[in-house]
Amino acid sequence: MPSHQFEDLEVWKRAARLAVEVLKLVDSIKLYSLKDQMARAAISVPSNIAEGAERDGEREFARFLRIAKGSAGELRTQFYLGVRAGIINPDIANTHIKELKEIGAMLQGLIRSLPND
Repeated sequence: MPSHQFEDLEVWKRAARLAVEVLKLVDSIKLYSLKDQMARAAISVPSNIAEGAERDGEREFARFLRIAKGSAGELRTQFYLGVRAGIINPDIANTHIKELKEIGAMLQGLIRSLPND
């Protein structure tokens, strides 16, 4: 069983903080499909970290960390698209994209640190 309390993981804290920021940001987006996808992807990152930490075994934890990493990449893409469509301020997007890249790297490091069952 994983020995991780997800609330203690810095990557979960940062992902949760970012999710709240994204939820506030998308509140003003009028294009429902982008708004909905961004909210879902943002929520998915910390949620999958937490779900994996609560599962039995390091293999399951790693699987959910990979899902979280994928959602972080999805959210980065949505920021890029939002900027190119003139919907999201580039400065705000770039700040969040930088944070998402760091979260992705943290997730990859955590995945690598887990034993291969």
